[in-house]
Amino acid sequence: MTDPHLPHHFVRTTPSGDTTERDVCDKCGYVHYRNPKVVAGSVVHHGGRILLCRRAINPRKGYWTLPAGYMELEETVAEAAIREAREEACTDIIIEHVLAVYSIPRLSQIQIMHIARLDKPEFAAGEESLEVELFAWDDIPWHDLAFPSVRWALNHYRQVAGEPVFTAFSNPPGEDGDMT
Repeated sequence: MTDPHLPHHFVRTTPSGDTTERDVCDKCGYVHYRNPKVVAGSVVHHGGRILLCRRAINPRKGYWTLPAGYMELEETVAEAAIREAREEACTDIIIEHVLAVYSIPRLSQIQIMHIARLDKPEFAAGEESLEVELFAWDDIPWHDLAFPSVRWALNHYRQVAGEPVFTAFSNPPGEDGDMT
């Protein structure tokens, strides 16, 4: 095979030994794989309250979310979650546990959510946030959450908050992250 960075002429075909149609260079056989995007984020707690960010960007501008976003190359999932909290909430978090791994097939996303804590309640809105706030559980703006997975993560966190050991969650039964 040639260098994957050189020009190729791709055709849709199923490579030998594979079961999925892919883009394959008809000259050298290079297979261009299209894989899901990985999102890393956290349910961040401090003093019994949860940190939420009001989105300043689309999709779902103006709605509340957890600090989360796409992983970058050459970073760990925990590093990505920490970076996203810095970018969106201008704060440093401490990762405690992996909370859940959610599959959102219509978006080709895998979301890996953590439980994290703030040692000091110091935060501010980053460029992707309109505002950032610590919410008591009963004050969470449930009707203004940006994505189904935010609700899932919050509810999963509530089930295991304070537990030293638990099994990571996945999508609730029958849920695939569809916005409808």
